[in-house]
Amino acid sequence: MSSIKEEINRRRTFAIISHPDAGKTTLTEKFLLYGGAINLAGSVKGKATARHAVSDWMEIEKQRGISVTSSVLQFEYDGFCINLLDTPGHQDFSEDTYRTLMAADSAVMVIDASKGVEPQTRKLFKVCVMRKIPIFTFINKMDRDANDTFELLDEIEKELGIATCPINWPIGSGKSFKGVYDRNKQCVITYSDTEKGTKEGEATEIPLDELDMLTGFVGEDLKDKLIGEIELLDGASAEFDLEQVQEGLLTPVFFGSALTNFGVEIFLQHFLQMTTTPLARKADKGLIDPAENNFSAFVFKIQANMNKAHRDRIAFMRICSGKFDADMEVKHVQGGRNMRLSQPQQIMANDRKILTEAYAGDIIGVFDPGVFSIGDTLCMPKEQFTYEGIPTFAPEHFARVRQVDTMKRKQFIKGINQIAQEGAIQIFQEFNTGMEEIIVGVVGVLQFDVLKFRLENEYNVDIKLEPLPYEHIRWIENKDEVDLSKIVGTSDMRKVKDLKGNPLLLFVNSWSVGMVLDRNPGLVLAEFGRN
Repeated sequence: MSSIKEEINRRRTFAIISHPDAGKTTLTEKFLLYGGAINLAGSVKGKATARHAVSDWMEIEKQRGISVTSSVLQFEYDGFCINLLDTPGHQDFSEDTYRTLMAADSAVMVIDASKGVEPQTRKLFKVCVMRKIPIFTFINKMDRDANDTFELLDEIEKELGIATCPINWPIGSGKSFKGVYDRNKQCVITYSDTEKGTKEGEATEIPLDELDMLTGFVGEDLKDKLIGEIELLDGASAEFDLEQVQEGLLTPVFFGSALTNFGVEIFLQHFLQMTTTPLARKADKGLIDPAENNFSAFVFKIQANMNKAHRDRIAFMRICSGKFDADMEVKHVQGGRNMRLSQPQQIMANDRKILTEAYAGDIIGVFDPGVFSIGDTLCMPKEQFTYEGIPTFAPEHFARVRQVDTMKRKQFIKGINQIAQEGAIQIFQEFNTGMEEIIVGVVGVLQFDVLKFRLENEYNVDIKLEPLPYEHIRWIENKDEVDLSKIVGTSDMRKVKDLKGNPLLLFVNSWSVGMVLDRNPGLVLAEFGRN
């Protein structure tokens, strides 16, 4: 029997982030392949006959070939228990990615070797910096023609403001891709193509000082280029420093091809040695150490209708400390009551396994009867503390929602509320009215499509969306000290309230925000809400 501390210490919990099409989902599948969680990696590109990505379960994801929700995958590898959080690549779903990063201890950033740092990579990276979490870089698609390697590293450093330390170095790219040079072992690992989705592949190690053998394999030109680049690299690149990595100041860089399965296991092995055991989390009573405290967790995601047959809601929680037992009673701090967590499960995309126990670092899904919200804390009944909340992103696009069939009001209200509670959209009403008119706010316009699709497919409700001109939203920080009816506004301002009854102001023009503050001394407005 292993101790709680040993179980926690073998956990590794990380998120995988990238710009769309950088190969994130393919890399995820190859990790699962090495962990024995799947036997054959399916084709991720959506040919009619191909299997969908293991981590994409929602119907719209299968139709569009994009990930719009985060999913959680757990697998064992080499004595480690790995919790992998796969995130949406599309920028319109960056809020879901942000919440997922709140539950991770490190992040793997996937970059397309021919495109370098793309806009979404920048946005997600900023989120990692806000969280101060270690970032590991996998430069993917070396089997295609790639940008100059030094330029790729330079771009990461300039664009993202983080130092880079290549752990291995590519030899050629595209048709001339021959493998990678392992800087630590000082040998070349030859490229072998295992595109069939299996993990079997021949990789030969050639020591750098065996020049004839190396020339025979890569050719004279690539050998000379490699030796020149290694000299340059040893003089110019940052030294590997694990402390700097763990502070999020230095990113170890690896090269490979997820599609042809080259460099993936090399990366996984190094990554597991460099990344940390579950980290302590900040609560209102200080840092909560994972191994020294009883069970505690926080909710970072809620997802309705993962299982069409049951129409259920699952609350995903990150266990932050101690051990969870299925029959234990816990305190839901925000709800102010003790409860047993119903149907605790580990979820592999849309496959489920009921759990009897889990440890700090693990992600579990529990049945939510409608009591949990994103950011809620759970702890032992005799304890009382809350983990720091998860910020709510300010929506940038707004629309009025009208249902086509007014007889389906009940399903409409239920559906739109459930989708809002998941954090995918935010819903608002006029400040002094009931639910007659609903305004939806989203971070990215694609979320409107998802809302329409899900209401139609999961709740059998058709809606029409009428775009509204608002682009700026502010939460009223000191709502208890302000008479809302007496706020002097501007012609483009609108007072609304959110699901919890909090007052907010919508504006068409950014300069109106300053004008309203000038006209209402004492009013405090905030760009972020808190879950």
